[in-house]
Amino acid sequence: MVARTRFDADPCPVARSVNAIGDWWSLLIVRDAFDGSRRFGEFHRSLGIAKNILVARLRALEEAGVLRGVPAPDGGTHREYLLTDKGRALFPVIVALRQWGEEQCFTPGEQHSRLLDRRTGRPLRPVRIQSADGRLLEPEDTLVEKVREAEGD
Repeated sequence: MVARTRFDADPCPVARSVNAIGDWWSLLIVRDAFDGSRRFGEFHRSLGIAKNILVARLRALEEAGVLRGVPAPDGGTHREYLLTDKGRALFPVIVALRQWGEEQCFTPGEQHSRLLDRRTGRPLRPVRIQSADGRLLEPEDTLVEKVREAEGD
């Protein structure tokens, strides 16, 4: 098996985020947790993922502080997986991925799941990137300030 490249010390927030989340299965597990899945069996049924892969991904999400495993409230032997504050902070990421997918991955009129405001039953506004003063920003309106390597490196 090829060892996965780690980005624990990378100065790029995107690299560290990808490092913490891991792969598509992990994002789908987080999506399902937002949708109310808590138990191993619920994740397994929803995703159709091999059990050994699911065990590994749940463990990695716990180690990353995204999920917290707790004893079942009914006193059973199984555990439940709850989103931590760090995991709940992924909500805008999941919404942005969902909205991108709705716009880019479906043909016009093709059926797909929808994320609705529980109170109004209406779809959410599109996620938009804004400056500190409220202006809408496009990629060309931003720049990345890179971390300079220490001299002599």
